[in-house]
Amino acid sequence: MTITIALNNDFINNLDLSPALTVIEPLLQEESITSHEQQLCFEINYTRDANDPRELSEIPEVRLWFVRLDAKYPWLPFLLDWKAGEFVRYTAMLVPHQFSSKEGIQYNPEALEIFLMHKIFILSDWLKQQSIPTQFRLKSLAQILGYELEDTFFDMIEKSRL
Repeated sequence: MTITIALNNDFINNLDLSPALTVIEPLLQEESITSHEQQLCFEINYTRDANDPRELSEIPEVRLWFVRLDAKYPWLPFLLDWKAGEFVRYTAMLVPHQFSSKEGIQYNPEALEIFLMHKIFILSDWLKQQSIPTQFRLKSLAQILGYELEDTFFDMIEKSRL
């Protein structure tokens, strides 16, 4: 079941997270958030001039709204619908990138690596708090962005928790 957060110019321009809060907060009150894993999508209706060629992730106001959302829910990638491309779009909102007509989105490699490691650490701790198995999920998340994480990396994370 897809869960949609609808955004428009007013919400974005005012950094109003209420559409996300209205959807996400009830999910957190449920017994297990795992039933909503990879089900969240954004419907962004941000109107702009007809001759504005920018993608949504290139508009500073839209990006800033997502930066604020990420500060509130840094573990949000757990809920995003990865198969529908929501994690990649979310990443584009937070990581510097360029668009290529031939190759699509091209992230800044260093920024992408920092973003991914940050999300891995956040999600590792959050998933553990939720008693949700982590390693497979985090490896899959990394693969979406083109990274392979070794088991030894996760061993190191576990050892650092002691």
